[in-house]
Amino acid sequence: MARLDVLCTGYAAERVASTVVLVRDEGAVVVVDPGMVASRRRILDPLEGFGVSPDEVTDVVFSHHHPDHTLNAALFARARFHDFWAIYQDDEWTERPAEGFQLSPSVRLMATPGHTAQDITTLVTTGHGLAACTHLWWSGEGPVIDPLAEDQELLERSRDRLLALEPAIIIPGHGTPFPPSELAIQR
Repeated sequence: MARLDVLCTGYAAERVASTVVLVRDEGAVVVVDPGMVASRRRILDPLEGFGVSPDEVTDVVFSHHHPDHTLNAALFARARFHDFWAIYQDDEWTERPAEGFQLSPSVRLMATPGHTAQDITTLVTTGHGLAACTHLWWSGEGPVIDPLAEDQELLERSRDRLLALEPAIIIPGHGTPFPPSELAIQR
């Protein structure tokens, strides 16, 4: 099973930062959403604290292509980069759908459109259950209605599809991880 650690807890108010996640699983070292942060040290220092150098990162996943989730991708020069329809490394562009793509035995991608048509969720099987790194929620506190959603109805269907997998924890795009049980207030 994979180990998941939050490198930087995101926020969205007067300033914005993405929640940046590190996943390690059987040789795979994955960073999810290395986007905007107050300083690159907010990503690099915790990474170093876990004994990982940027050159050891094998894969980077973008939940979607907004700069607040992608801006610091160049920190990981040796990684493969994953989005909704392809894998990119150096000058290679390998098309594949994200849905069901396995990065490692315990890490797979799921198409979850709504915020944008190209959103994906990174599903990680950990010793504590299934974790979902996703922008289906900005944070556990809301907003319930995504003010930037391209398609709120589609987002709601993607939320329902993800919740049907019964994740133990949701790591939202801009906030602290939370258990799905905390969503009862919002639904």
